[in-house]
Amino acid sequence: MKKIAVLRANALGDFIFALPALSALRETFPDHEIVYLGKKMHRDFLCGRPGPVDRVIVVPPYPGVGEAENYEPDPEQVNAFFRQMREEQFDIAIQMHGGGGFSNPFLQQLGAGQTVGLQAPDAPPLDISIPYIIYYSEILRYLEVVSYLGATTRNLVPVVNIMEKDIREARQVMQPHDGSPVAVIHPGATDPRRHWPAVNFARVADYLVSAGYTVYINGLPEEAYLVNGILQNMQQRSGAHSLCGKLSICGLAGLLSLADIVVSNDSGPLHLAYALRIPAVGIYWVGNMITGTPMTSAINRPLISWTTRCPLCGLEASRLKSGISECRHHASFVADVSVDDVLQAVQDLTGAAYKLKAVV
Repeated sequence: MKKIAVLRANALGDFIFALPALSALRETFPDHEIVYLGKKMHRDFLCGRPGPVDRVIVVPPYPGVGEAENYEPDPEQVNAFFRQMREEQFDIAIQMHGGGGFSNPFLQQLGAGQTVGLQAPDAPPLDISIPYIIYYSEILRYLEVVSYLGATTRNLVPVVNIMEKDIREARQVMQPHDGSPVAVIHPGATDPRRHWPAVNFARVADYLVSAGYTVYINGLPEEAYLVNGILQNMQQRSGAHSLCGKLSICGLAGLLSLADIVVSNDSGPLHLAYALRIPAVGIYWVGNMITGTPMTSAINRPLISWTTRCPLCGLEASRLKSGISECRHHASFVADVSVDDVLQAVQDLTGAAYKLKAVV
């Protein structure tokens, strides 16, 4: 059996963006084994899950590939990994992990028959290199990469299949079901500049509780301060429940699949909700809207902040030139998205557009 390796060892949302390209590979090469080189999180999430990936291999901690660029790897662990990968005898290795400054040399050590992927101006070339342009749709970017192998698909929308174990884990931490609709709020994001203010989320949560929803506020353990900030600013706290640190990604998928509405910053859980076809309001910074915009609008409402300068020092953040990283402030770049706009989007999705949930 021929094998295709796909390198993308980053976060949940990044995996979701790659799903249409992975599906294109599966549809075009049905007899090939698709091996995803990712993190333990990917292995746990994809184990037994129907989808385009046959197998996940966890990559070791490596600078610029799953770890910070200045990370000091374990040479013995890394060398053993690459020996194992060469024994796999991949026919094709595809780089979907950034511009290739670190990931292209990584990919070249797999010993694949052919390498394909992205190349930023400062990155070494692969056998087939596609220019890495930052402000471009992530979903279309990876579809373009696999198109150079002849892979195509008619579906641009990421799809995640839910499993019984997902629902079971979610039910274990949810309140006993009383028939009320469910809302999920996710106030976190990898970059704190993508955090909508907690007081704003609190107003949305109060509205949802008043409308009869049971509200669950999700977050990683390190995001407890965000979840607590919402609860502390709510007027109707009894209708909201923290699930901070209580769910694996499988359990998160289960929770989202049971939701009637999701309100979230631009983050992995938001994109997972999109892939589960759950009505969702997403709060985006304008640059991330370009790269991460959803492919459909019937049950999605992306709201855009047009702030491009740091609210504290005024440094321009949209041009991504040398020196832009001099700004180390973590002030929100999305605070100008209004509560009224979010509430209007929630009302849109829980009204006529919401009825499309079951058929889209």
